Amino acid sequence: MEEPQRGMFTKIVAVLDGLLAGPASLGEVTARTGLPRTTVHRLLAQMEPWEWVQRDSANRACLGPRLLLYARCVSTNRLAQLATPILAELADRTGEATQVFCRQGGQRVCIASVRRPVGLREAVPAGARLTMRAGSAAHVLAAWEAPEDLESILPEAAYTPGTLARVRHRGWADSVAEREPGTASIAAPVRSSAGVTVAAICVTGPLPRLSAQPGKRHAALVVAAASALGRRLSESGFSW
Repeated sequence: MEEPQRGMFTKIVAVLDGLLAGPASLGEVTARTGLPRTTVHRLLAQMEPWEWVQRDSANRACLGPRLLLYARCVSTNRLAQLATPILAELADRTGEATQVFCRQGGQRVCIASVRRPVGLREAVPAGARLTMRAGSAAHVLAAWEAPEDLESILPEAAYTPGTLARVRHRGWADSVAEREPGTASIAAPVRSSAGVTVAAICVTGPLPRLSAQPGKRHAALVVAAASALGRRLSESGFSW
C-alpha cells in the first residue's frame, strides 16, 4: 500500500475510534483524534454516504449502520467456527445432518452445516436461506421473539402462537413434512450468556428414519448440543 493511502486509512480508523466513546461534534472528534479540524470534516463527509458514520438528532457524528453489518458478519463467522465441532458430534450421535440457523427478517440463514456421517448425505448447505414460515428451526427462532416482530410471518406460517408457546414450555421444537414432504427435524435454542436466543441448532433427516415424532428420538441430544454451544459462546466472550 502506498504511503499516502496508508496515512488516509490510519486517519479513518482514528476518526472511527474517536466515535467509539459516543456521538460527538466536529470539535469533539478533532479533540479526540488530534487530527486537523479540516481533515476530520473531510473524512466525516466522505464516510457518511457509505453509512460508516451518520448524524444524530443533535447533528453530532456517530458510528453508522454499515459497521453493524460488518460486526454481524464477524459474529456469524465466529458462531459458525464454534458450532462446527458440536454439529459434527451431534451428527455422529444422531446419524443425521445437523445445522445452525440464525434469523434474518423473514428468513433463516444456515450459518453452519454438517452432513450425515454415512449413507445418503444430502444436507442444507451453509449459506442457504430458508423460510421462517415452516420448520422446527423457524419455530425456535420465532418462539422468543416479540409478537410485533412476527406480524409479517404468522399469518402465512405453518405454526401458530400456540405452537410457539409449547416450544417455550418444553425448550425444543420438531416438525414433520412441514417445510418439505418426507422430511422431519428437531431444533433447540442456542442462548447467549444474557439468555437471548441467538440461533437454533437443528437435526434434519427423512421421515422414515426420524419417525412421525422426531422429538422423542433426538430432542434430548439436540437440547444438550444447544446448551453446549451456548456455554462455548459465553466462554469465548461472543456477543451478538
